[in-house]
Amino acid sequence: MTKTTLSLVPLHRNDLPIDTVDLARFLLGKYLVRDLAEGRVAGRIVETEAYPVGDSTNHAYPGRRAYNGSMFLEHGHAYVRLTYGIYNVINVVSEPDGTGAAVLIRALEPVEGIEWMQARRPDAKLRDLARGPGRLALALGIDLSFDGADLCTGRGLWLGATGKARTPVAVTTRIGIAREMHRLLRFYVPGSPFVSGPRKLLSAEALPPGEGAPST
Repeated sequence: MTKTTLSLVPLHRNDLPIDTVDLARFLLGKYLVRDLAEGRVAGRIVETEAYPVGDSTNHAYPGRRAYNGSMFLEHGHAYVRLTYGIYNVINVVSEPDGTGAAVLIRALEPVEGIEWMQARRPDAKLRDLARGPGRLALALGIDLSFDGADLCTGRGLWLGATGKARTPVAVTTRIGIAREMHRLLRFYVPGSPFVSGPRKLLSAEALPPGEGAPST
């Protein structure tokens, strides 16, 4: 694996907004990192989806269950679930301890450990290595053993930042769900070729820094 070159600072829990929509915006431009014995694998987060409290598509909507227990942990923990019976996806828990909600990480721009990702997805182009939630989990080797992991420790599987300028943010509707499709809760870095989904849904204008999502 190639030498680590990106200078990343681990995100601490008090760096993360305690609000699902705010966290979905905040995570854009940050990094999802996995430490391995042979080196580091990392990707820049370019697309997220918010699943806030009260949203009927939120997996915590029915209340605490065996399968969604990690969603009720303190914000900054991982909620990893199996979808379609074959793909793992990773979410970041987004509300206070005891309140179930999370942000789905939908796409990454690979930046470190790319050859390791390519070994896990040998037929994928660079653009497609981690473009989509199932692909990114596979590329980073994220499975159900990471469910409930604390992403604020700076080791293992963690969130990091470079401290550079604020990332531009655009918003559109969520995809891959059967209800509440109209809600503007999918956030992405405008112009990034690593964002998933239909190109026609990526025409929304970038939001000014600090501005929340339009009315949902």
